[in-house]
Amino acid sequence: MTDRSESSGGTVDEAAVRELRGQLAGDVIVPDDDGYDAARAVWNGYIDRRPRVVVRCRGVADVLAAVRFARAQTLLTAVRGGGHNVAGFGTCDGGIVIDLAPMKGVRVDPEARTARAQPGLTWGEFDRETQAFGLATTGGLVTTTGIAGFTLGGGIGWLMRKHGLTIDNLISADVVTADGRLVTANAASHPDLLWALRGGGGNFGIVTSFEYRLHPVGPIVVGGAVFHPAEKAREVLRFYNRWVATLPDEMTSMAAFITAPPLPFIPQSLHGTPMLAVAVCYAGPVEDGQRVAQPLVSFGPPAVAHVGPVPYTILQGMFDASAPRGIHSYWKTHYVADLSDAAIDALTAETAKMRPLSPFTTLHIHHLEGAVSRVNPDATAFRHRAPRYAMNVVGLWTAAEPAEPHIAWVRRTFDAVQPFATGAPYLNFLGDEGADRVRAAYGSETYDRLAKIKERYDPANFFRVNQNIRPAAPARA
Repeated sequence: MTDRSESSGGTVDEAAVRELRGQLAGDVIVPDDDGYDAARAVWNGYIDRRPRVVVRCRGVADVLAAVRFARAQTLLTAVRGGGHNVAGFGTCDGGIVIDLAPMKGVRVDPEARTARAQPGLTWGEFDRETQAFGLATTGGLVTTTGIAGFTLGGGIGWLMRKHGLTIDNLISADVVTADGRLVTANAASHPDLLWALRGGGGNFGIVTSFEYRLHPVGPIVVGGAVFHPAEKAREVLRFYNRWVATLPDEMTSMAAFITAPPLPFIPQSLHGTPMLAVAVCYAGPVEDGQRVAQPLVSFGPPAVAHVGPVPYTILQGMFDASAPRGIHSYWKTHYVADLSDAAIDALTAETAKMRPLSPFTTLHIHHLEGAVSRVNPDATAFRHRAPRYAMNVVGLWTAAEPAEPHIAWVRRTFDAVQPFATGAPYLNFLGDEGADRVRAAYGSETYDRLAKIKERYDPANFFRVNQNIRPAAPARA
């Protein structure tokens, strides 16, 4: 578990809060203020924490002032972008939340094919700007996910097999460090910091601007999903494992055990029934995408096939309804080297037990490879590029439902797949599971390198409400 111990007691000095308010363009919210409960809330409704102060920043000056205030008041400090982190690291008990959500500036350079974006943007907002020029970079699978945490943890999305992870497209970043400096990390300035930001999470500072490489995408792509009854999952997954081995990099896909939602293109007789969906995005010419998707559309055949030309921005929002804000959530994650028959048997045995649970509960299998696997593992802090799949076991339920059955199912399913997994988790899907799992997310060599960079930029571990990398012990003279 992350250390959330406070370094100060009592209440925050009221005179200091008044002084902070006078320094900011943004807002300072404390427990007695209207809007406090909304300000402290994060996407995962299962997380219920009460910070002493929430600072809603409108620019870099606000971030600098908030960091200085937190240090002067010796407050535990959480940093929030979109707030979608499943572990709830965008809030804390008894400390300060530095909320970046109001910082939504973005500038697209269509000639250079780059974009500079502030950390309060969501992927839906970012894509709206870049798609005006027929450009995109690998982004989240839910449009309400913030760009900041998603980027810093790696970035698995619909464009990854063609254009790499989000971090593979991160060119530079402006960062407020723990000692209150603003530095720019790029290939020429602070390159070690840029390397660490590419997968190292929020350990090294607060990124106030991301510069991304963009690629021609859309505005129309081939995408959508096919749906099979869950009782056919074994044969569908065996086909899927063979099919993805034949795919060009332009095709990214994901298999998901779901409860059929009440969407217009799904027959009413199937609503609420257990299904296996395979969702796709082809980042290339529409004619080629339709041809490449044809074996998937034909196999079975599926109960529902909804794959064809679609605006990229619509495809990006395909799963929005499956992850509403405030849903209670508990996840566990594996990398899986391959979908062997034994692994498929283990998966289908456990997913068959989803039926009594919330209709939001699901299990995702993301196909990686392509451009993801061709990046040298040493080039970024994201080390695990060899596995074929990333799996996320997703327990989701409403506040009116008991948590225990969902958490128990997630843990059972995670354990059932353990024999077929690499032993490492994907950082962006990782809950608050302790230091050993954080180290496993990087591997020992990469973790140790990150710890040395942490020592340089945050030796006191000021930024520790995260998947924490502890600073390396300073070398003795």
